[in-house]
Amino acid sequence: MKLAELSERSGVSAATIKYYLREGLLPPGRRISATKAAYGEEHLRRLRLVRALIQVGRMPVATAREVLAALGDDALDHHRRLGAAVWALPHGPEPEEDDPAAVTARGTVAELLERVGWDFGREAGDESPAYRMLVAAVAALRRLGYPCDTAHLLPYARSAAQLSVADLDLVEEYERREEQVEAAVALTVLYEPVLLSLRRMAEAEESHRRFG
Repeated sequence: MKLAELSERSGVSAATIKYYLREGLLPPGRRISATKAAYGEEHLRRLRLVRALIQVGRMPVATAREVLAALGDDALDHHRRLGAAVWALPHGPEPEEDDPAAVTARGTVAELLERVGWDFGREAGDESPAYRMLVAAVAALRRLGYPCDTAHLLPYARSAAQLSVADLDLVEEYERREEQVEAAVALTVLYEPVLLSLRRMAEAEESHRRFG
């Protein structure tokens, strides 16, 4: 297909496609003349992934380029390719290294991961943005005097473990590996508001049951 058709089928403007080509986010088309190139289905799939990274995941172009490079790295297994995409998404605040509450929080998080048997999370440690975000969150709870020991965190971790099965089941509904990476990014971002909404609605139901 020509650039105009690629734009029409993808919903991405021709100017944006040209920008993605210049930035190396989209592979060049097959040259058919000095000024024209032909594009295939692989370009449509890549455009969906780029849009998921940049528009849905709000990922900087430079970061998206690194993620796309990782996806093409045959030395990485599918687990790490998915991780490269999801870990590159924006995360919450980082823990302050000189904060005593953060030091204590690290111990709590380490104990929590051991209790739920999350060996990969324990091995990844600070390499994982989600791990660092959890440490920062637990540290904030501790500084403000709210419950945040392992016993209080365990129900949340166990609920998250169940949700992860549903998440990966959704991802595996897509046949191609590239589509699975795209889905992992898009669904991670788009389902977080769903989870937040459902949690707040469930709390309202439980509050009504107890106190209404």
